[in-house]
Amino acid sequence: MEQDLPGGARLIVGVDESPASRWALAWAIGVARLHRMALVAVHVSRAPVHPFPEALPVQQAVRMGEEVRCAEVIGAAFDDVAGGVPDDLTTAMVGRVGDPGYHLVDLAREGDLLVLGRGRRGLLSRIFLPSTSMYCARHARTTVVIVQQPAAPDDPEMSGERSRRFWSRRHP
Repeated sequence: MEQDLPGGARLIVGVDESPASRWALAWAIGVARLHRMALVAVHVSRAPVHPFPEALPVQQAVRMGEEVRCAEVIGAAFDDVAGGVPDDLTTAMVGRVGDPGYHLVDLAREGDLLVLGRGRRGLLSRIFLPSTSMYCARHARTTVVIVQQPAAPDDPEMSGERSRRFWSRRHP
């Protein structure tokens, strides 16, 4: 699924099925339009890699299936955010299998902008799945932008009553 990647400064955005990823893609589309940058959407599947050589045919079949799934995930993200791949941008789609942080850092080169979404994760998720955004922030050779997923309207931290009380205490 990996296409010829455009030259020059690129905006590389990590895409998955999370709401935070959708926010990052929307932000990336806007910045790519504003600065006339090529947009590279990347989905990395965490398919298991089998350590035994005799499982190689099975592993190759899994990898091919995951690459097809990567294209579906990226296409669905563009559909959700922009109604499809924007015609006014130079775009490329990249699907890989393995560790997302490693592959995103590998694709981003000096002069690129690497954009990732950061959602709200529970304690168990943080323990068992390392943070891709933190890995990229530590290891990337380029600028990394982490787009925070906004709080849900029913989030107690952002409830209307609490917000009104905060505002009225500080701004009579």
